[in-house]
Amino acid sequence: MEIRIGITNTGRELSFETSESSDAVKKSVASALDSGATHVTFTDTKGNSYIVPTAGLAYVELGTEESRRVGFVA
Repeated sequence: MEIRIGITNTGRELSFETSESSDAVKKSVASALDSGATHVTFTDTKGNSYIVPTAGLAYVELGTEESRRVGFVA
């Protein structure tokens, strides 16, 4: 699933793919915001970790969980 995160006062967005479900990502973001945590952590499919400050979150866009199709469609 692809995740795109907008950060305030930044011209670019953070975009990566993760193997986590959309429900798990929603829960981690919501619990970080509700508890007043200073950051939320994500891990992509390559094993890279991203620490995003919750104060700077502008938006979190979750893509679909479908895998990309390879090949030709007849």
